[in-house]
Amino acid sequence: MKLVTAFLRSRPSAAPSFSSGKYWDERYAHGGNSGPGSYGHLARFKADMLNAFVREHAVASVIEFGCGDGNQLALAQYPRYAGYDISAAALALCRDRFAGDSTKEFFLAADYDQRQADLALSLDVIFHLTEDDVYEAYMRTLFAASRRYVAVYSSDRDEPASPGSIHVRHRAFTRWVDAQSGSPWTLVRKVSNAYPYDGDYHATSFSDFYFYEKR
Repeated sequence: MKLVTAFLRSRPSAAPSFSSGKYWDERYAHGGNSGPGSYGHLARFKADMLNAFVREHAVASVIEFGCGDGNQLALAQYPRYAGYDISAAALALCRDRFAGDSTKEFFLAADYDQRQADLALSLDVIFHLTEDDVYEAYMRTLFAASRRYVAVYSSDRDEPASPGSIHVRHRAFTRWVDAQSGSPWTLVRKVSNAYPYDGDYHATSFSDFYFYEKR
């Protein structure tokens, strides 16, 4: 059965006054970027971890849900890559930046067609999925899109969005994975952030790496 993800359309549920999809689409359309986590030393930390993982496990293909503006991807060393995002503006940035690179493809999330890859990525995305149905569908799509591994870079605790940061809602996503009956996925490695959050979101991050393997 075709996976129909609320992530693709981002219809609001519990918080009708806020749509995570609309927020990011408008952010990119108005010249915003993917945030400090995709730039500087924070981006390099992610790239070093993922490039090493791809080499170590002979990963031939990568699929990412939430590719953003492509700055993080510019540091990647992936044999083949497919990036999905809800924002047409973000995809335009990626297509322009990587024009002529035949190893990379970019698609609207609404056009996801059950493509699979060796490694599925979610980098600094899960805690931005403030609506329950969006989060649930995104998680199902993420894990269904991988043949071998899933790498998640996120916080892992339950914490509601606050008025000052309405686009951030932390999720204890590892509990979601554990709760899936008959799931073939096993958490094989967790890597703590080299720059743990100290209140300065430009220089530190509350995300850690979680690597899952299909058994």
